[in-house]
Amino acid sequence: MDAQTRERGPSAEQPQRAKEAPRTPPDHTSETSQPAKAPSLRDRLRQHWLLATAGAFVLIAALISGLLYWLEARHYESTDDAFVAARSFSVASKVGGYVTDIPVTDNQHVSAGDLLARIDERDYRIAIDQANAQVASAKANVANVEAQIDSQQEQIKQAQAQAQAQLQFSQEEFKRAEDLVEKGAGTVQRQQQTRSDLQAQQANTERAKTAVTAAQLGIKTLQAQLEGAKAQLEQSQAQLDQAKLNLQYTNVVAAQSGRVVKLSGAKGTFVTAGQSLMMFVPDEVWIVANYKETQLNDMRPGQPVEIRIDAYPGRKLTGHVDSVQPGSGTAFSLLPAENATGNYVKVVQRVPVKIAVDNWPADLPVGPGMSVVPWTRVR
Repeated sequence: MDAQTRERGPSAEQPQRAKEAPRTPPDHTSETSQPAKAPSLRDRLRQHWLLATAGAFVLIAALISGLLYWLEARHYESTDDAFVAARSFSVASKVGGYVTDIPVTDNQHVSAGDLLARIDERDYRIAIDQANAQVASAKANVANVEAQIDSQQEQIKQAQAQAQAQLQFSQEEFKRAEDLVEKGAGTVQRQQQTRSDLQAQQANTERAKTAVTAAQLGIKTLQAQLEGAKAQLEQSQAQLDQAKLNLQYTNVVAAQSGRVVKLSGAKGTFVTAGQSLMMFVPDEVWIVANYKETQLNDMRPGQPVEIRIDAYPGRKLTGHVDSVQPGSGTAFSLLPAENATGNYVKVVQRVPVKIAVDNWPADLPVGPGMSVVPWTRVR
């Protein structure tokens, strides 16, 4: 039975294998059904070697640039909280009147001594003439009092000399009459007459002294009048000087070189003393940079500064640190912050640093308030 089974076995199994044979696909069919293998990084680099090389160079250049920037930037302290500052002021006339001329216009640059405005000067010329007349009158008054004093003094001298001469003559006459009587050559009557004349002259001399004393008191009165006249002369002279100054003040001139801005005065308008005619920005401007207090450790006056102006990004200026304010900006404000509370939150303060520009370009109209970015080399 086993032999039969073996003999039938192959033939009996063949149909089953034949049926199973189609389940196994051919070799080429199995190869195409599998997914394609992805190329490796090396293959990709081989295919795109030019792009990979360029990318590597760009990456290396970026790293080198970043390193160089860090190595250079660490020597500087910078802030964008900085602006141009100047001591701008209002230009006004010291005297009032009608404006007759304004030879400048907005944003015009002027030099020291240039005419900015002119006030009608006719009233002030009349005031000078009046002051001159008062000075002349005061001088005449002084001269008159001085002449009276001189005349009084001369009269006193003459009275004193005359009284002294008459007294001396009476004394000599009495002496001669007395000698003649003693010698027997003169008469007693003559002696008595000369004695009487001498006594009368002595009385006249005393009266003359009294008159001299009164005259001297009169001189003192005249001297007091003279002092008053001189004071009046000085006052009149001062009024004349003031009138001349007022005439000069009718010409409003630039005290220093700079630019005229916000011109408000116009020809024909009436202005009062002290009324603003225009604003003035001097050429002397600087930069105020509000650095954080944590940036000031190495900052000292004299350190070089590179400056970039926002309005002119293509221009770079140079300067130096002029000074560092001894205190934060808020400490000098009108209402400084009060930190003595329980809700205190520490905030990094800003400290103004004054930066002087070495040489402002003449072609850049830079003025107060313009934003800048300073780079201060501190290390």
